Amino acid sequence: MSSPAAQPHSPSPGSGPAHSAAGKEPDLRTVRKAVAASAIGNATEWFDYGMFAVSTAYITAHFFPGEHGQLATLLTFAVSFVCRPLGGMVWGPLGDRIGRKSILAMTILLMAGATFLIGLTPSVATIGVGAPIILILLRIVQGFSSGGEYGGAATFMAEHAPDKRRGFYGSFLEFGTMAGFALGSLIVLLGELTIGSDAMMAWGWRVPFLLAGPMGLIGLYLRMRLGESPVFAELEEQDREAQTVGGVYRELITHHLKQVLVMAGLVIAVNVVNYTLLSYMPTYLGAEVGLDQTTTLTIMFIAQFAMMVVMPFGGALSDRVGRKPMWFFSLIGLIVFSVPMYMLMANGFVWALLGFAVLGLLYIPQLSSISATFPAMFPTHVRFAGFAITYNVATAAFGGTAPAANDFLIDKTGSPLVPAFYMMAACVIGLVATFFMKETKAASLRGTQVPETGVAPTVDGEPVAR
Repeated sequence: MSSPAAQPHSPSPGSGPAHSAAGKEPDLRTVRKAVAASAIGNATEWFDYGMFAVSTAYITAHFFPGEHGQLATLLTFAVSFVCRPLGGMVWGPLGDRIGRKSILAMTILLMAGATFLIGLTPSVATIGVGAPIILILLRIVQGFSSGGEYGGAATFMAEHAPDKRRGFYGSFLEFGTMAGFALGSLIVLLGELTIGSDAMMAWGWRVPFLLAGPMGLIGLYLRMRLGESPVFAELEEQDREAQTVGGVYRELITHHLKQVLVMAGLVIAVNVVNYTLLSYMPTYLGAEVGLDQTTTLTIMFIAQFAMMVVMPFGGALSDRVGRKPMWFFSLIGLIVFSVPMYMLMANGFVWALLGFAVLGLLYIPQLSSISATFPAMFPTHVRFAGFAITYNVATAAFGGTAPAANDFLIDKTGSPLVPAFYMMAACVIGLVATFFMKETKAASLRGTQVPETGVAPTVDGEPVAR
């Protein structure tokens, strides 16, 4: 097996690796910086997705006015996911070849820049059909960049974190996810309450998108102050032959196909629930439950904020009990409670908030542990690529299409319980994948073999000195 290029590693001033090649205890100050740098990029990415989800009415009015405008908006939301696999195929192998840090700098600039430009894009009333075309192109850029952003951020964070606390530190990446969602909901809610619905519809909806610009610059600053991932730097020091992009794909297919399939099953579950519960819910509460925009935004913010607060506790628990028990609990809970909670949500504000809260809390054991679970499913030299490609292909096929699929199926069947059944089906797939998943609690991410609890790391079959 070949591996990453042996380029000399020179950390930026004052930001050495989190632990040495000898595997000493990581420097917690550097770990915290790595977690913060990873989380703010993730928050920027999901701030966009959250903003798009709660701004469906504004975007429809400005870019897709007409009878099927809402569906067109949801399809525009989904279109970025078409390019996520392409982004994963480009950024992933590059991240395993030239390092995690450089890729993360490029992806956050592209993501934040595209989101910022959405806020400046003229409406269809101003430039006609050019408006939705520009919007779709910007969504494509976002999809391409996010194809490397999440996998890279999770890999970068996981390779910095102490093995025995990877779940806790990894949960802050998802803390960033929920912070992005919650911030988007809060800003739109505050806009509705202060300047009013008319002003928000006229121009106020643009302001949150413009905020992605400074958020991206802050994330870039934090990332550029860090050195390379210590696990990747350690492998570079082995002076092993550089791995080509084609070599990465051959390695994944010939040696890690089982891991790819298992992770794909887990991703289907986690992202169908994610996009149904968090991205489609504002549309669902308005169209199917009949709640107004302010009420819907209030529910979204309260539930997302609560999930954000609980996230680190879920990550810490996964370090104690393991990743597999967390996934089993979450998946079985969602299968059992999805239909009852969606039935409950149909009864108005308080019941909608309660139903959403129950489903959100049942989702936490998955969401809080994925940043520790997924990077540990591949060895170092194909980790970024294996994660990014698998995650984004599965997300494009099943996750990003969930809002449009739910909307279409509700229209065809007339059943408001479609989202519940959709989540249940995905969770069944995830349950099967969890049976085949290796337990990686406290496992070392070093070396060139697939990490597993209780198995010592090796490089090309030789033990790595601890």
